[in-house]
Amino acid sequence: MQNIIIRRAKKKDCPCLLDLVKELAKYEKASKEVTITLDEFTEGGFGENPVWWAFVAEVKGVVQGMALYYIRFSTWKGKRMYLEDIYVSEAMRGNGIGKLLFDQLIIEAKEKEFKGMVWQVLEWNEPGINFYKKYHTQFDSGWINCSMEVRR
Repeated sequence: MQNIIIRRAKKKDCPCLLDLVKELAKYEKASKEVTITLDEFTEGGFGENPVWWAFVAEVKGVVQGMALYYIRFSTWKGKRMYLEDIYVSEAMRGNGIGKLLFDQLIIEAKEKEFKGMVWQVLEWNEPGINFYKKYHTQFDSGWINCSMEVRR
């Protein structure tokens, strides 16, 4: 597919990015889990102290994909890119957008001298797993994911 532009996300992209996040949550059968507001989301990426960065894929002026990351620090390895989400709208899958976004992340990781990149993929997400296998990804079955909500 032609006319795909990969670029850094801008503040004005946040509504589109959040829509893609919600579409991803629906794909992952977890729509109700997205509780962040647009203001919180925007502040996280473009406020005084950004905690995330992203690339978007534009097709004919419309954001159709995104890759959002933050910096993770490993006491064993040093600074690493943590890929929070990579997602291409359902209508645009199969056009190479995911590869373009992922390749841009690799370029970014090299430029910022990160020691590597880490992320998660759901065990039932065969298309995602097959995509990552093309990059000679190491899949780790030895760790259990943990999370906790912090109540105010």
